[in-house]
Amino acid sequence: MKKLFSLAFLLLSIACVKEQKSNSPRVLPDLKPNHYNVAFLIMEGVYNTEFTAPYDIFQHTQYRDNIKPMNTFTVANTLEPIRSFEGVRILPDYDYTKDSLPQIDILVVPSAEHHLDSDLKDSIMLDFVKRVDEKALFVTSHCDGAFVLAKAGLLNKVTSTTFPSDIALYKKTFPELQVKDSVLFVHDGKYITSAGGAKSFEAALYLCEHLYGAEIARSLAKGLVIEWDLSKLDYHVIP
Repeated sequence: MKKLFSLAFLLLSIACVKEQKSNSPRVLPDLKPNHYNVAFLIMEGVYNTEFTAPYDIFQHTQYRDNIKPMNTFTVANTLEPIRSFEGVRILPDYDYTKDSLPQIDILVVPSAEHHLDSDLKDSIMLDFVKRVDEKALFVTSHCDGAFVLAKAGLLNKVTSTTFPSDIALYKKTFPELQVKDSVLFVHDGKYITSAGGAKSFEAALYLCEHLYGAEIARSLAKGLVIEWDLSKLDYHVIP
């Protein structure tokens, strides 16, 4: 009898904990005024570096004076935890399929595991990217995130790049595109596409230098122990 009572008490306790968690208030990001709103589009299988590298750079702008810094937040097609390719669980800030979203000034599309196949058939996600593009000041991708932008039709009139090993597939999949290979990143109009990996730091720092100047970019790089000299990088800018 005691064992049955103990088991019942345990099950009741677990149910109460679950109920408490489900009723806990949702905490939205603190989006400060006079900041750029930077949204990171994440999904199952997102790669850690392409997500966290630009997030680190942009989030640190909040600790620099006399600039218009960046609010950083994540958007996904769910509010449930998303697991990165490397196994990190990430809790999205907004569900773009249901939530009323803040104005997005900069959209970042990190690479994800299925950006070469099933993600390119996700019409809801692609439509979201198209809608954001209409008002965004910049749209950026890292590694195979360029495939998403290309599939959404955003790169048809610009030059772009992607992960070096996927350049041939990128050209085959989107033969109408102007593609630059053997570079770390390409900036054409409001689109910045990068090779990804650790070079995602460089592409993010480049955007900061473009917006804030070399001194701020060097300061951000120093804070993350990155040697930064734009003149020494192999990149491509379309005037």
